[in-house]
Amino acid sequence: MTISMTPTELWWLALAIFSVVVIVVTVLLGLVIAATKSIDRRLHEIWLTGREIAGNTVSIWLLERTNRELAGLAEAARTLERRVISIEESRGTAEPRVGREP
Repeated sequence: MTISMTPTELWWLALAIFSVVVIVVTVLLGLVIAATKSIDRRLHEIWLTGREIAGNTVSIWLLERTNRELAGLAEAARTLERRVISIEESRGTAEPRVGREP
């Protein structure tokens, strides 16, 4: 069975097929663009949340560093106090320490 079409009919058929392809490609491209925008919005939200978390947690890091520095300072003060007591005891001028450990 042979279908005989005139050149004009073939032309209209080709235009119809091309139109369908263009519409399908346009719809798919629109879906890709919508998905890309959605990803971009969510990525921006994640980035902002990450910045907020970083801003909120930097003080924790600084507090830990401060605690380490204060521990070293406290140890240095205890060492100094022991040395002062030792000097006072060797000179015989030591004062009684109430409630303090040298």
